[in-house]
Amino acid sequence: MAGVRFEALSKTYPGRRGSEPVPVIRELDLSIEDGEFLVLVGPSGCGKSTLLRLLAGLESPTAGEIVIGERPVSQVRPGRRDVAMVFQSYALYPHLSVRDNLSFGLRRSRHRSLPQLLQDQLSQLSRGLPAFLRVRSPREELIEQRVHTVAQALELEPLLDRLPKELSGGQKQRVALGRAMARKPAVFLMDEPLSNLDAKLRNSTRTRIVDLQRELGTTTVYVTHDQVEAMTMGHRIAVLNQGRLQQLGTPMELYRWPSNLFVAQFIGSPPMTMLPVVIGPGATLLLGSKRLSVEGPLATALPVLEGQTLTAGLRPEGWRVAPATNRNLPASVLHCEVLGNEQLISCRLHDGDHLVQVRTEPDLTVKPDDVLHLDAEPSGWRLFDASGEAIAWQDPVTAGPTLPELN
Repeated sequence: MAGVRFEALSKTYPGRRGSEPVPVIRELDLSIEDGEFLVLVGPSGCGKSTLLRLLAGLESPTAGEIVIGERPVSQVRPGRRDVAMVFQSYALYPHLSVRDNLSFGLRRSRHRSLPQLLQDQLSQLSRGLPAFLRVRSPREELIEQRVHTVAQALELEPLLDRLPKELSGGQKQRVALGRAMARKPAVFLMDEPLSNLDAKLRNSTRTRIVDLQRELGTTTVYVTHDQVEAMTMGHRIAVLNQGRLQQLGTPMELYRWPSNLFVAQFIGSPPMTMLPVVIGPGATLLLGSKRLSVEGPLATALPVLEGQTLTAGLRPEGWRVAPATNRNLPASVLHCEVLGNEQLISCRLHDGDHLVQVRTEPDLTVKPDDVLHLDAEPSGWRLFDASGEAIAWQDPVTAGPTLPELN
């Protein structure tokens, strides 16, 4: 097992038909700890899958270096990098059984002489015969033990003799995971492996991947578009946009303290509400005719910003439905979504005509065109300057993220 480092990594594709070259990864510096589960997120075209392909050796970087452990691998061919990739499309060999798909990488992991290859092939052909007729191969016996260990961990034992066309989507995904596990690589690479599964199967498979990674302790880089996967699976999340790293941190660090407007609106579902405000006296925000108070570490940064126009953000759970007072914000209900354990209410503020989403209890009875009065949580505000960068604050959490213990 080993950590991974990207050092000033860049990837640019040549332009087509005389067009300009297309930069996909731009001078990326990123370190992944040994045994860490890192999730890569970002919009389509931001470079997530390209970064995975660069690490796997399926693409060559334009500049910079990739280091696995202490070994630079940018010029090392894919088969020598000791990484295993799980693809979105499973990429199983249709003519091979589950057993042979699981063992495929193991049989090609080391050079064999012609007599050894012949012995291995005879062992494979004779494995269904009575014991006294089988040709023994120590290597094949080790491979068979490894296949059964992986099959047992993924509950694939009853499926070992089936072809991929005889499997469900969830079973195919487990075979793809097992094929990667069987090799015991230094790094797992997973490119949206659950996107083709239904919601229930996606949840159970997500839990299985997390448990297996914790058990194996293998460094894992996981690409996803799914917010739930990103927030629940990774030790840390790296947010990419236009080939640049926007923020790296634990899921709650990114959710509570986004480094810029992009992260604030990309992480979280629904996203953070953004409002134009003027910084008022006494650690307050002026939104139209309303004065909103600010508490917590951000309040200490406000006195020097008094009079400036900034963007203020608040998560949906930071709004509370409250009695009508001069301090609260009246808003008209546009739409309600009852999700069982909670309710999301889309509103339009009367001050400034801004859209706001409110997370509240499911038994609150409202309908479109009702008027609610909203109270903002003073410690929930986040502020961003004209360039979209978060306003600096005296953060009580100054230490770097602590990774969970890996058994």
